[in-house]
Amino acid sequence: MDNEHYRHWAHRAVDFTADYLDGLRERPVRPDVAPGETAALLPASPPDEAEPMAEIFADFERIVPGGLTNWQHPRFLAYFPANASRASMIAEHLATGIAVQCMLWETSPAATEMEARMVDWMRQAVGLPEGFSGTIQDTASSSTLCAVLTMRERALGWRGNTQGLSGQGRLRIYASPQNHSSIRKACWIAGIGDENLVSVETDDNFAMKPEALRAAIAADRAAGHLPAGVIAVVGGTGIGASDPVAEVLEIARAEGLYSHIDAAWAGIAMICPELRALWQGAEMADSIVLNPHKWLGAQAECSVQLLRDPADQVRTLGLRPDYLQTLGQSEIVNFSEWSPALGRRFRALKLWFVLRAYGLDGLRAMIRNHIGWAEAACERLRSHPKLEIVTEPRLSLFTFAHVDGEDATRALIEAINRDGTTYLTQTMHEGRFVIRFVVGQFDAEEADIEAAVAAIERLAG
Repeated sequence: MDNEHYRHWAHRAVDFTADYLDGLRERPVRPDVAPGETAALLPASPPDEAEPMAEIFADFERIVPGGLTNWQHPRFLAYFPANASRASMIAEHLATGIAVQCMLWETSPAATEMEARMVDWMRQAVGLPEGFSGTIQDTASSSTLCAVLTMRERALGWRGNTQGLSGQGRLRIYASPQNHSSIRKACWIAGIGDENLVSVETDDNFAMKPEALRAAIAADRAAGHLPAGVIAVVGGTGIGASDPVAEVLEIARAEGLYSHIDAAWAGIAMICPELRALWQGAEMADSIVLNPHKWLGAQAECSVQLLRDPADQVRTLGLRPDYLQTLGQSEIVNFSEWSPALGRRFRALKLWFVLRAYGLDGLRAMIRNHIGWAEAACERLRSHPKLEIVTEPRLSLFTFAHVDGEDATRALIEAINRDGTTYLTQTMHEGRFVIRFVVGQFDAEEADIEAAVAAIERLAG
């Protein structure tokens, strides 16, 4: 494909995308397909000879859109959003076309320096003090893994990477039961193990009890174990629960433990000053993750990890063999040394476009709308005779269930998702199957949330 053909088909792709976005409200949020349907439309083997782009594009239009769950649908109310604003799409197209590899300052000077500046813009946007720096990881899972690996190395006196974990003692990580599964997986990958992720007791608001954290650390020390780190959650995935950040981090600091805040979803809401009480004390954390690709409009992958002092993480993850040296420059930042991966995409570009195209005021208005619409939806569903609100709104997330029990709740969510008007997900809360309702899609309007609520009411009986 030469540049002339590239120009033609790139324009065609943009036209398709714009038409797709324009028509999303007419599509079901989740497709009515069975497993294997898409695979049956694809040849079993790759072609030996080149095929015309016209045929490839026609097959794309025939096969792909109808088999997708439409994450950019304004009535997508499942999981947490994975937003892709139009400004972000433009930036991603440019980043894809430029196709730089951002592993070192030398390989992409502008990308490296823009990443540092965008992290600082996010620091300012969420109200953290000067002194924090950080990097843009792919997802919160990677950010949390980096924090857990750093906890491990600090606790072992930096012996883990060189000597391995055999004979080093049982490392212990502390978090509440509301933590995300990525914390558990990070403990797997770091060699710490499930049994050493200590689930700390929570209170009636499902927040970690500081006194229980202190007692768990003391008990582990008495047993000869090696406490390594504390992870606080702000806006947990299940019901949106948050730990008492200041008290938890004060204990971590007093005990000499590395601390991390998982605020992947809710941390974005901290751009609204009136919501910052939710993570009061966050400035004491060693590491914080928040995801602009969830609620800010910068499409995946874009996870900002803020670090009070990056030195420990760089010591944990940084390698600089001869072939990665930048000759004549010893003090430059190479963000590949802040993460497990060497290869890195130009993620900062879309964040730059988004923050400039919508401005913090526009993004704050969106988040405030989403919170208000979720609260209104909760009150409307509360009044339905067949529905019960199980957990109250935390930011824009609440949960509900059918009054006739678990089987009826399961049948209800299956009916909702088959209906196509909206898409919801479930969770287990205190042993109970409940339905999550979370507002966060970038292009959602109040009428979309009202339509989703009307569908739930209709299907609840």
